[in-house]
Amino acid sequence: MADDVILQLRDITKTFPGVRALDRVNFDLRRGEVHALVGENGAGKSTLMHIVGGVYRPDSGDILVGGRPVRLRSAHDAALRGISVVHQELSLAPNLSVAENIFANRQPVRLGDLIDSGALEGRTRELLHRFSLDLSPRALVKHLSVAQQQVLEILKAMSYRPRVLVLDEPTSSLTALDTQRLFRNMDQLKAEGTSLIYISHHLGEIFQVADRVTVLRDGRHVETLPAAGLTEDAIVRRMVGRTLGNIYGERASDIGPEYFRVEAASGGRFHDVRFALRRGEILGLAGLVGAGRTELARALFGAERLAAGSLTLDGRLLRIRSPNEAIAAGIGYLTEDRKDQGLFLRMTVRDNCIAPALARFAGRLGMMDERRAAAFAEAARTRFGIVTPSVRQTVRNLSGGNQQKVLLAMWMGTAPKVLIADEPTRGVDVGAKSEIYRLLRQLAAAGVGIILISSDLLEVLGLADRILVMRQGRIAGAFARSEATEENVIACASGVGQECPSG
Repeated sequence: MADDVILQLRDITKTFPGVRALDRVNFDLRRGEVHALVGENGAGKSTLMHIVGGVYRPDSGDILVGGRPVRLRSAHDAALRGISVVHQELSLAPNLSVAENIFANRQPVRLGDLIDSGALEGRTRELLHRFSLDLSPRALVKHLSVAQQQVLEILKAMSYRPRVLVLDEPTSSLTALDTQRLFRNMDQLKAEGTSLIYISHHLGEIFQVADRVTVLRDGRHVETLPAAGLTEDAIVRRMVGRTLGNIYGERASDIGPEYFRVEAASGGRFHDVRFALRRGEILGLAGLVGAGRTELARALFGAERLAAGSLTLDGRLLRIRSPNEAIAAGIGYLTEDRKDQGLFLRMTVRDNCIAPALARFAGRLGMMDERRAAAFAEAARTRFGIVTPSVRQTVRNLSGGNQQKVLLAMWMGTAPKVLIADEPTRGVDVGAKSEIYRLLRQLAAAGVGIILISSDLLEVLGLADRILVMRQGRIAGAFARSEATEENVIACASGVGQECPSG
């Protein structure tokens, strides 16, 4: 069996200022297997994969590729050894095309070292076809959705034809159909002899793809087990050291009357959208990539133009032309892209918590009331369970789950009447998910209407009181919670099968 090991990590230790991220971790990967790596945010998974990918160097320990010790000093070093990594954070160049991103610095050339545009676009189309992605190779990446960019990162890594492919949260923005396409590609890569390391907070995926599972907790190796025979509860117990129970929770109060209505809303990628939201209701918005859900959400929040239609809140007709006007009207938007659009990463937890509602903390002569601001941030830290030594900690130094909780705390500071939560648990672990679900339930119980957008269909089914399905920019169907299943929601979203119910 030792001859089958393509990659081995021995006693890997890595320390950052004040934090031991990895403590003598051991891990091995066999030829043609999918080895899942799981653990809570901060367990050390991404740090370990940054070491495998040559981004970080370990303080101590050994890396063996094909049985031989190696030193990986850069991502280029790792690529030369046949290792490709799809990191959790997107790393594409927004002003370059799809083709230029996939084959960056590796464009096919012809006589005179000129780029062979025909060959470049042809190879790109072949890769796009693997995901049934209807994109032009010439399309600029800045015009793509986060989900499309996620697929592009995967295709870029696959284009190297690696011996070892690391996928760190590859489905965090993918729909169920795109996820299944990824799994089919993984099966094909396995059959071709490629070895894969798979990291995901969607534990249900582990049982679909993994041969073995390694659990990390607090930077230490807990256990490596065959995936066959494992249960989700067994993995969670090893990850968090406790049983979580029903992570979605239950409704704590009755849903109130209708108080927010969208009529005939149209914009760039959505058309004639109509729906109503009731007080305390969690309204799920499901659909495939490109269905127009995020574009609709951004238009309701004033971040994109609403070309036609009307919004009514508490019986008052709204005219929203900017996020400031949306916030003033009582609408908050938890963006799907917390790092680029949601948080001020170089600022502190305290600064982020008060950012959308600075007027609340104005003191005499318009100066900031530092005491009130600090007290609010401390209360938010306690209420939202933000794990940080101080509210003066810089947000970029927090784990993904804690960053997401800061983002939620930001919008609660505006006391919204309507909260649009777009991918609220993207890239966070099962423990943090459970806490975020609890917080959303509390908001709903307090009378806040929540519009939930998520690519995780189980999340929508577990949380939503009612589900609207978008297809090609329109509302294709509506399901009561009791009627909705994975199968009929996907069928409605893709236009396959029987006619969608109207709710």
